[in-house]
Amino acid sequence: MVLVLALGAMLWGMGALMKAPRRARWVMIGLLYIAVLGLHVGLSDGHPLRMATGESEAFWLILGGFFALVLAYRAVLRRLRGRVASEEAGATLLQVGPFSDTELNRYARHIALREVGGVGQKALKDARVLVVGAGGLGAPVLQYLAAAGVGTIGVIDDDLVENANLQRQVIHRDADIGVPKVFSAKAAIEAQNPFITVRPYHRRLTKDIAFELLADYDLVLDGTDNFDTRYLVNAAAVALGVPLISGALTQWEGQISVFDPAQGGPCYQCVFPQAPAPALAPNCAEAGVIGPLPGVVGSMMAVEAIKLLTGAGTPLRGEMVIYDALYGESRKIRLARREDCVTCGQASVAAG
Repeated sequence: MVLVLALGAMLWGMGALMKAPRRARWVMIGLLYIAVLGLHVGLSDGHPLRMATGESEAFWLILGGFFALVLAYRAVLRRLRGRVASEEAGATLLQVGPFSDTELNRYARHIALREVGGVGQKALKDARVLVVGAGGLGAPVLQYLAAAGVGTIGVIDDDLVENANLQRQVIHRDADIGVPKVFSAKAAIEAQNPFITVRPYHRRLTKDIAFELLADYDLVLDGTDNFDTRYLVNAAAVALGVPLISGALTQWEGQISVFDPAQGGPCYQCVFPQAPAPALAPNCAEAGVIGPLPGVVGSMMAVEAIKLLTGAGTPLRGEMVIYDALYGESRKIRLARREDCVTCGQASVAAG
């Protein structure tokens, strides 16, 4: 008996050294088992080979029966797991809600993700997201949110498409020069995904409309390039408890963060209490910007939006990612809430 077990171990070890598949190694063990049974059936009692392999075939029959039970149990378990997985997949599709077959096929790669699934895709369909700015950052944000199936997308911008925009604002075409950016963007993303609703606002975001406008949305993304608008968007978002995803860029570098004081994080003005002097923070027209950079940072903003809306992963609350395209480096820094912040700190509470 010990001899047979030693032979089995040797066969398994040799198979492992030769990197033979597990199935092939089990086949070798099975052939050894059959050979041992053959010896016990074909040889007479007391034969040296029978004596060396356990004297009687009873042990080997019991051992074979045990392994047969184990294999049968594993087969039944696999079948039950497959049935449960199939039922869960069916339940997921039922939870998706009123999606057409075309939409289910379009969003299949999202639904297949454990962190999104049917429930998450339904959350995207039910979401209302406002994008402030339809320029360099707004372009990829709008395209990816639309492609992801965000049900209602608002976009506000008072600019017209210019020739100089087309180096980086890839949502617009040459034929769109002179067209309001919000209408050019609307046409592009509706052509990309006809199953969503786009609300264009061709006007500048001002204090008299900001609070009322943001109140109609679950999430706001700010891709503007001036501090006055950034502070206004931040103030309205904080007052309404709406999460804000903010992105900025210049030359070769971009940054992104999620500002959500309602969840304990800092707001934009906690990090930037005062606007820098214009000479210290030139816009893209003055400082220049490498064309693909808005696509990188804008895509990251869209990812953060999807995470917030679906509950997937860990959003960049209280953190900022800084991406340096020139040297291919990125770093993450922690951001702290300021108690003396005029927008979300104790000072603002006392003033209110």
